[in-house]
Amino acid sequence: MADAFLSFAVQKLGDFLIQEVNLRLSLREDIQWLRTELLFMQSFLRDAEQKQSGDQRIQQWVFEINSIANDAVAILETYSIEAGKSASRLKACACICRKEKKFYNVAKEIQSLKQRIMDISRKRETYGITNINSNAGEGPSNQIRTLRRTTSYVDDQDYIFVGFQDVVQTLLSQLLKAEPRRSVLSIYGMGGLGKTTLARKLYISPNIAFSFPTRAWICVSQEYNTMDLLRNIIKSIQGRTKETLDLLERMTEGDLEIYLRDLLKERKYLVVVDDVWQKEAWESLKRSFPDSKNGSRVIITTRKEDVAERADDRGFVHKLRFLCQEESWDLFCRKLLDDRAMIPAMESLAKDMVEKCRGLPLAIVVLSGLLLHKKGLNEWQKVKDCLWKNIIEDKSIEISSILSLSFNDLSVALKQCFLYIGIFPEDQVIDAEDIIRLWMAEGFIIPRGEERMEDVAEDFLNELIRRSLVQEAKIFLEKVTKCRVHDLLRDLAIQKASDTNLFDIYHPRKHSKSSSCIRLAIHSQGESFS
Repeated sequence: MADAFLSFAVQKLGDFLIQEVNLRLSLREDIQWLRTELLFMQSFLRDAEQKQSGDQRIQQWVFEINSIANDAVAILETYSIEAGKSASRLKACACICRKEKKFYNVAKEIQSLKQRIMDISRKRETYGITNINSNAGEGPSNQIRTLRRTTSYVDDQDYIFVGFQDVVQTLLSQLLKAEPRRSVLSIYGMGGLGKTTLARKLYISPNIAFSFPTRAWICVSQEYNTMDLLRNIIKSIQGRTKETLDLLERMTEGDLEIYLRDLLKERKYLVVVDDVWQKEAWESLKRSFPDSKNGSRVIITTRKEDVAERADDRGFVHKLRFLCQEESWDLFCRKLLDDRAMIPAMESLAKDMVEKCRGLPLAIVVLSGLLLHKKGLNEWQKVKDCLWKNIIEDKSIEISSILSLSFNDLSVALKQCFLYIGIFPEDQVIDAEDIIRLWMAEGFIIPRGEERMEDVAEDFLNELIRRSLVQEAKIFLEKVTKCRVHDLLRDLAIQKASDTNLFDIYHPRKHSKSSSCIRLAIHSQGESFS
């Protein structure tokens, strides 16, 4: 019964996010966070209900989860009433939904629920409510796969489970081991190997969600600002209320460090510090991560071996390997969707090209996305010929050659849309609705017959995803709702858009460009690369 009600609450939260398109950003993020946490709990709840009759601790735990789900639905109903009813009717309906509370501030109510969820996670550990799902064979990797089906989170880079199941389990055991000292787990390797995706898989694991009540994620990148990073961690943990935002803007870097330490010192936390390029970036942050001897962890991803090795003298360092030949071919065929359509000659060509990718997953999926749109042996041969022009002796294909070839294969309209994505910050998750509206506003979308412009734009986004130039971040009801761009592909978009020096995408704040200037720049790039 509890599982069914929790499913209803999750559905209501999802419907609300779709219907309320003009929702304030901070509130939308909090509601999305709430929905995700309830989904994590749902993955354990069914088995917990079967065991609660003999364990009063589990009964109370299930009761509190139900209470949060019930309150979440009531808050959403109240918000809808506030948006469309008069104040007097709001008061009457609020009394029906929640007799003991006033619903005049939805954001604060959501923040309260957020804190209650964190408390529930702490109680689960404190009172020994562990290993509820202890069925044989239900290891971390199986739970991750279950989560993917349950939450509609998708593998934005499918290769993370091609040959890396053992890696996920090894790193999960490092994060969850009984070591009270705050420690750092470093993942390093060249761009395109899947460091960020691996970190994300760990971050959303049900075991991690329950073991670390406080979690935060920041992307550092090459050009970073320590104060912005500290603010982002605090906002991720504490929420984005107006009071918090105003307070953080008034703080110095020293104030932010102290504030974050105080915020974390009584909590068991996991913080992911993604894409660290210089050891100084980590040094500027680590003072803010207290060691309260409660098992807190930090995950660092980096391309630099020295950054990974020096992050923590007693930490765990994992070098992400390349795929072997068999794994590379498996990945290529998965992304190709229908390898049965390959005749032997095409398969021979494909295997030659995949072998030259030398086990770099991003190169393989982009190559597969390119060949997916090429029909017949002759077209595949042309792709190979283009790639082989840039190969010297027995070297591998440069990933830049594959990415550029895939970009050049786009139509003018798709080039314009892809280049525009370079404007977004590195590693930013982008709402599909937002990017579709921006494309339409910039004039990149031309109606096709009686087809709605929104549908044409959605088709464009889906084609970029099929080509692996854009990655799915989340789907809902079989529709992509969030996406992101790999930093190497974002670099490609920036480089292509900057070739004629019409605008500097690296420093948009330094130039007061109008929308029409940006439109002119991207239109010109689309034409010049067709």
